[in-house]
Amino acid sequence: MDVDLLVIGWGKAGKTLAGRFAAAGKTVALVERSPEMYGGTCINIGCVPTKDLVVSAEERRDSDDPQEFFRTAVAGRDALIGTLNAANHQMLEKPGVTLVDGTARFTGPRTVVVDTAEGQVELTGETVVIGTGATSRRVDLPGFDSPRVFDSTTIQHIDPLPERLVIVGGGFVGLEFASMFTHFGSKVTILDRGEEFLPRGDRDVAEAVRQTLLDMGVTIEQGVRPTSLDDDGTHAVVHTTKGDFAAEAVLVAAGRVPVTGELGLEAAGIEVDERGFVVVDDQLQTSVPGVYAVGDVNGGPQFTYISLDDNRIVWDAVMGQGTRRRSDRVAVPNTTFITPPLSMVGMDETQARKSGRNVLMAKKEVAKIAAMPRPKIVGETHGLFKLFVDADSQEILGATIFSIDSQELVNMVALAIRLGAKVSDLRDGIWTHPSSTEAFNEVLGTLEPLA
Repeated sequence: MDVDLLVIGWGKAGKTLAGRFAAAGKTVALVERSPEMYGGTCINIGCVPTKDLVVSAEERRDSDDPQEFFRTAVAGRDALIGTLNAANHQMLEKPGVTLVDGTARFTGPRTVVVDTAEGQVELTGETVVIGTGATSRRVDLPGFDSPRVFDSTTIQHIDPLPERLVIVGGGFVGLEFASMFTHFGSKVTILDRGEEFLPRGDRDVAEAVRQTLLDMGVTIEQGVRPTSLDDDGTHAVVHTTKGDFAAEAVLVAAGRVPVTGELGLEAAGIEVDERGFVVVDDQLQTSVPGVYAVGDVNGGPQFTYISLDDNRIVWDAVMGQGTRRRSDRVAVPNTTFITPPLSMVGMDETQARKSGRNVLMAKKEVAKIAAMPRPKIVGETHGLFKLFVDADSQEILGATIFSIDSQELVNMVALAIRLGAKVSDLRDGIWTHPSSTEAFNEVLGTLEPLA
């Protein structure tokens, strides 16, 4: 079969491009190797299901039985994801789109063979989009093939809920699951190989996050490297450079690697980097003309909204004016959904100091923001606000918001940065009450030169 667009992997960018090309009258083939991944990582095993579990965990009360509550939460998660999964399949059941269940491998620059239940299918696309995503990195140490060892996907269906959970990895994924499982009722220990907690962030923010996790009951061990694992049938013992840690379950949160091993990229002449990610240019085109790589597989920021923007860039390159670039992106926010969520956009304090600008900083702990009663209303007053402003232009340079609703507030700051808004636009804005947004009224009134 020859098509105008061949998409490998049902992720955010790929499915959006498939729908757009079909609506434009083009022929499309979309290949997905797992029916459980219709719609991509985000809605099936990533953003949506984990955040659904986060919200459920936050709702648990001391009077709730942890095991029963967790099983109910997982059942609710599965019902939601099943609905979204089916809806994504239906969205692409349209004229011009051929859906192929199977595993694809390249046999030429723009040709693949797909192994399906009915046999092999050969597909050739005028334009090819690789969107196979990334998967959890495995730990290649003795004993870590135990059934008590989970990754961020498999642990979402762990049964029973572990009384004790050891998390190997102190990055954002590990912190998210630590917060979640602590609220579900597990005793969580984080084993972080780094000597410093959240080393890439501002020290005061890192300390605020660390203290919040400690307050909720998480144990954090720094400078710890696992060496092996033993499983006696009732629990696992993680042996490390700083002693042994016992638990009913172990979560490995040691980063993610691209899903490219079965694609046969070498047969197409498609280059990958030293980590295995597909090499792309500023328009997401690979080393083979007409072949693009989108989403997590191209080594860029692993967020579904980046994948959505990848779709815009490829669409513009193939069907538009060809002016969009990855380098166009400004003020891309991110959020880690611990409780409360940690969100960042633009410069942090270290970057602001190195910028060479005349910088003002506003900083305030959430518990001390009088104009923001919402945290007290919902009973979560951990966190702080930090914002940075160019003293000469009065433009906002960046923000770190560790607070309830920060995943929404950071988007407002991102928009302000993109539009070149002045600090007064946020500081003197008229916001609803009680809301988290009105924190800007008070916090931005405390701007002082960055010493």
